[in-house]
Amino acid sequence: MIVDPVHRPARVVHCDWSGARTDGPRKRWRTTAELGDDGRYRVDTPEPVGPLDTFFDRLRIPDESVLAGFDFPIGLPSRYAAAAGFDDFRAALPRFGRGRWRDFYRPAEEPGDIALTRPFYPQSRGGTERPHLVEGLGVGGFDDLYRRCDVSPGRPKAASLFWCLGPNQVGKAAITGWRDLIAPALDELEIWPFDGGLATLLEQRGVVVAETYPGEVYRRLDLKIARQGRKGCAADRAKDARTLLDWADENGVSVTDGLRRDVEDGFGRDKYGDDRFDALVGLFGMLDVVLGNRPEGAPPDADIRRIEGWILGQRPV
Repeated sequence: MIVDPVHRPARVVHCDWSGARTDGPRKRWRTTAELGDDGRYRVDTPEPVGPLDTFFDRLRIPDESVLAGFDFPIGLPSRYAAAAGFDDFRAALPRFGRGRWRDFYRPAEEPGDIALTRPFYPQSRGGTERPHLVEGLGVGGFDDLYRRCDVSPGRPKAASLFWCLGPNQVGKAAITGWRDLIAPALDELEIWPFDGGLATLLEQRGVVVAETYPGEVYRRLDLKIARQGRKGCAADRAKDARTLLDWADENGVSVTDGLRRDVEDGFGRDKYGDDRFDALVGLFGMLDVVLGNRPEGAPPDADIRRIEGWILGQRPV
């Protein structure tokens, strides 16, 4: 379903996320689009996400809907969920980190520590292999630890939820996102697609949370960074400035002078430029759905919507 313009959220926010132990908070950036009285979204420069315990309080607008996207997995692989006895991600989330599941968020240090109740691995480098995770969780192979939305035609697989090693790993980002952000505020949030279709959720005038994946948006917007160049290089990011700014113009999205300079400069030469770049690209991907250019993408399979979740705007496979 394409979002009815009547129910466009007053604020759309995209957060590029990191779960790094030392530099994580400084690598979390958000870009915000505010809906003006003229019906156009206005986008300003990325800013730090800030304290997680007040994030949603700072995001809310009384009697208005807000859509917040996060670049970390939201949902469980079906094979793992079945083995662990879960049939609903939202119902499972409050259990993690408590009782039998007290070690859920503590990545296993040794292969023998891996269990259904402690599925993230490894805590650090050194003699770690993917088969350790497969054996410890009792699944048939590493492919069983992907969700359907992690695999999309035309791009490499997204990282598997529980694997915590390498530059593209998402496990530690999911840990901080679930434990420190979403779970504490769960009763005050709606989570797409677990709680329903996007148009219906936005009608309720609260905060709606969705999973995003900027790497998917690279190809949607035909960014050069998807085919060549290095995302960590400001000069390569700047090569996509014209495409990004043209997309905004064509879709009636206004950008501040500061954001325009950031885009043309490739978001700076410091080590957080690629995070700011993804914070904007992910936002444009969300606006593509909100503006009616692209369906939200949730698959018809109710089990996937209830357990695995989906990436906003990604077509079902």
